[in-house]
Amino acid sequence: METTDLHVHIFPYDYFADRPSDAVGLVRAATHINTARDECQNSILVDNGDLLQGNPMGDYIAYERGINAGDIHPIIAAMNVLKYDASTLGNHEFNYGLDFLLAALDGATFPVVCANVVKKMARSARDDTTLIKPYTILKRSVTDGAGIAHDINIGIIGFVPPQVMTWDHRHLEGKVHLRDIVNTARDYIPEMKEKGADIIIALNHSGIGPAQHIEGMENATIPLAALDGIDAIVAGHSHQVFPSPMFEGIQFVDAQKGLVHGKPTTMAGFWGSHLGLIDLLIERDGSQWRVIATDVETRPIAMRDTSGKLEPKVASDKHLLETASKAHAETLTYIRRAVGKTTTPLHSYFAQVTSDPSLQVVADAQLSYVKDMLKDTEYADFPTLSATAPFKAGGRAGPDYFTDVAPGNLAIKSIADLYLYPNIFRAIRISGAQVKSWLERSAGMFFQIKAGAHDQPLLNPDFPSYHFDVLHGVTYKIDLSQPSRFTAGGALADKNANRIVDLAYNGRPVTDDMEFIVATNNYRASGGGGFIDPNEIEVIFEAPDTNRDIVVRYVLEHGTLTPKIENNWSFTPLKGTTVTFETGPKAVHHLKSLRGIAVEHLGDGTGGFARFRIAL
Repeated sequence: METTDLHVHIFPYDYFADRPSDAVGLVRAATHINTARDECQNSILVDNGDLLQGNPMGDYIAYERGINAGDIHPIIAAMNVLKYDASTLGNHEFNYGLDFLLAALDGATFPVVCANVVKKMARSARDDTTLIKPYTILKRSVTDGAGIAHDINIGIIGFVPPQVMTWDHRHLEGKVHLRDIVNTARDYIPEMKEKGADIIIALNHSGIGPAQHIEGMENATIPLAALDGIDAIVAGHSHQVFPSPMFEGIQFVDAQKGLVHGKPTTMAGFWGSHLGLIDLLIERDGSQWRVIATDVETRPIAMRDTSGKLEPKVASDKHLLETASKAHAETLTYIRRAVGKTTTPLHSYFAQVTSDPSLQVVADAQLSYVKDMLKDTEYADFPTLSATAPFKAGGRAGPDYFTDVAPGNLAIKSIADLYLYPNIFRAIRISGAQVKSWLERSAGMFFQIKAGAHDQPLLNPDFPSYHFDVLHGVTYKIDLSQPSRFTAGGALADKNANRIVDLAYNGRPVTDDMEFIVATNNYRASGGGGFIDPNEIEVIFEAPDTNRDIVVRYVLEHGTLTPKIENNWSFTPLKGTTVTFETGPKAVHHLKSLRGIAVEHLGDGTGGFARFRIAL
């Protein structure tokens, strides 16, 4: 049985939104664990890493409560209660530093192993001094179909992506080294066999990526599975589910049976969303055990029905709820307490018509993060842009669906208003031509406007606000008199249409052959929304962090926010022309703070919205 990427999600609760959630929680997965144990008399339970960081409970323990002598980290305490047999490290285990990591692991009643994090590197991995034990051999007794007990030695080895040296260089540089996953496994497997391992299970905190081995690769499950001696793999890191149709057509992968190079493999989603199960039918062959058949599945804790409503599949384990209730209550106090301040309102009422304070904070946080991550790379001096979009901007969600954070204290749940989705940060390398095309796609938000006409509708209601990207770092104008190059859905409508004019970087016109780094998220980088073709860009940095976590850390580090609005984009002036748009009625309180645009309140709009006019 496998869990992976729990990220401190013990309770079925979304701490960012400050409300219960049926989609997350080890307490829900625990019910599946109990059921599976009832179904099979021979079982082990393992976790695949990313335990200690990922939600406000993790930050609370690391930054506030700490782990003192006798303390046990809440996620470790929960795993002790569930009687885990083993775990490995995930990349996020290093986010709070090595001292915190080792203090947290000290409370585990189960072995935690990782073979490729090395304090002292030797010629061969087998001779390394590893940070923690590279592997363990569990001595277990299994009962056969006739009721006869047999001894078996189950070898458990763990791996983490070598990229943690980049992602957490400030905590790790000069203290540890990271080896390649596949090469490390190749060195250790013979030793595990020599030490008596009958079956070897790899806890691989790594996703299903390229089929061919590349030194230092992040998602190494396929080449790892090709090694002789490994009998089963639990994977993770990429927050995906396997077996799953999404892996159809990948070389060496059977997405239906859950096999990689013929080895049973499972990946159990994230945040406790699934329990992964691998059934191994084993038989005694002389003095050794061998696997003769396998079966792989995952069991979700919730699923969406045909209407999109999330339906829980299991109830919470009451005993585990009680175990974690104190940490949960303390975390609620933590998220409702100020972690920073803002000297100005952070709202999205005008985010679709002018530069916006809520987007500026996100842009600043992303830029700060990517520059830190790239400072020692070949991309350190590249022109860097930051892509943001207003996630909460009315539309079909109604007139109250806007970011609206008043000046004063900022709580964790307030910051969630600034970045609504748990996207993963990405940095990509694109050309000047692609920058312009990105902005042309974004400019599809607006109807074409006739110069000289009055009170024409501005915003296309079929265009989602989360597809209205602003690229911070360049300046540009949008000529509303021109047709849109793209439809609201992202299809090419007119390849010769040009709404984006006066596009410049540091005062210089952006040319097609210029190159930029864009701080964005995994959704955009993979082609989401049709802004870029993922086959025509280069992802230069795949972060282990969500964009939302980056914003939270930015607030924690800066304390008080006074975002300096760039005002980097505007509409091209059209003499004698006015347009109208609707936004939340509370927008009237922020009219005086607008700069560089003339907005007039016209009164009530439709469905509870307020109506405004812009003189172009």
